[in-house]
Amino acid sequence: MRLRHAGGRTVHLGYCTNVHPAEDLAGILAQLDRYALPVRAALGADLLGLGLWLAAPVAAELAADPHARRRLRTELTVRGLEVVTLNGFPYAAFQAPVVKGAVYQPDWTTASRLDYTLDLARVLADLLPEDAARGSISTLPLAWRAPWDRAQADAARHRLDQLAAGLATVERDTGRVVRVGFEPEPGCVVESSAQAVAALSGVDTERLGVCLDLAHLACAWEEPAAALDRLAAAGLPVVKVQVSAALEATDPAGEAAALRRWVEPRFLHQTRTAGCAAATHDPADPRWAADDLDLALDAGLPGPWRVHYHVPLHAPPEPPLGSTLPVLRAALAALFSGADAGCDHLDVETYTWGVLPAARRPGTDAELATGIAAELAFALDELVTLGLTPTETAVIP
Repeated sequence: MRLRHAGGRTVHLGYCTNVHPAEDLAGILAQLDRYALPVRAALGADLLGLGLWLAAPVAAELAADPHARRRLRTELTVRGLEVVTLNGFPYAAFQAPVVKGAVYQPDWTTASRLDYTLDLARVLADLLPEDAARGSISTLPLAWRAPWDRAQADAARHRLDQLAAGLATVERDTGRVVRVGFEPEPGCVVESSAQAVAALSGVDTERLGVCLDLAHLACAWEEPAAALDRLAAAGLPVVKVQVSAALEATDPAGEAAALRRWVEPRFLHQTRTAGCAAATHDPADPRWAADDLDLALDAGLPGPWRVHYHVPLHAPPEPPLGSTLPVLRAALAALFSGADAGCDHLDVETYTWGVLPAARRPGTDAELATGIAAELAFALDELVTLGLTPTETAVIP
């Protein structure tokens, strides 16, 4: 879906397909019909945006085959779907039974991560609508925080220089601009806006910047306007925003039974207490941080907590638990209340539908599509409230 900001910029809104498991071209096309078309129909939208996730093998296949890229673009177009952004964080197997820390491999010290991201850039350049100003790719924030030493930091910086050069080559060959945003995430080398500024100092900011995930921002206990000001002062563009909300517990000791229902084996659910909000604190310090929800419960960390567990935007958890929707709203206001849009690529990224507590989990494909549509309608309504104007038909259910 597209909206117009009062400053004149087109803002693209879609949903991220890393919630679906397909990892080959045939499966990706099938999931467009299985999920994306019902989502578009539920919204009554002329055009539905997708933040497409392509696993590394299919990205390499498409990058090497112009005919396959043309076919994919045609298949998107005939379905009323468009792609301006790709999710390049998970390398493969993101909906496997157990993912946990595997999602951070390969990291930005490796040639594999560089090759994958440049494959995505080559694919995206051919998928972009003719009138799109640019494309974007989100990626992991360099690596998991440990082990990490000076040699690894130097190796990662070399890869980022190669990445910028490769993106320049894509632009020269295709005439299309593709930018890459590094996504701060709890537990990683880059968890906060301050760490992003430090880690990305000196990069090519014409092509590299930050992907701001609003659930991650909340888990870092950052105030959105201050974080955005910090990035702007460092000259780091917000390449992409992932519109997401995290699980929140005000009194985790008293809410332990409710929190236990959210413990699950597939993804990490890094947990952060309000103690990590101090600028001088290491946000991963075990006095106020744990690398998974069960570990936080076992450690009895002091409350309140924010948990890296993406919850449906339109359906916060039942009390006594809550979500970080206030942070989401504050971030969107900081991004879009000014004279110009602070970012033009927005993805709703709730990849956790399949691991929600049983009573909240979709039981059918139709229920999942309905939930995704409701999230998009929620995000659209938030943006309209901030003064953005839809430029295509979209009926809010």
